[in-house]
Amino acid sequence: MYEHFFQCPYCWEEISMLIDPSISSQTYVEDCEVCCNPIEVTPQFQDNELVAFEARDIEQ
Repeated sequence: MYEHFFQCPYCWEEISMLIDPSISSQTYVEDCEVCCNPIEVTPQFQDNELVAFEARDIEQ
């Protein structure tokens, strides 16, 4: 697993998530560990290296 730190698009706190690098491209929703709002997360890996990461609100 790969730990990635980023800023929540709702509360702006720095949080971290564990991401599976064995899947090269994925999109899923996970709640912020601080404010509990849902974040759409899109990591992309190439050769087990994180090459792109997007975290955005889902505008509920």
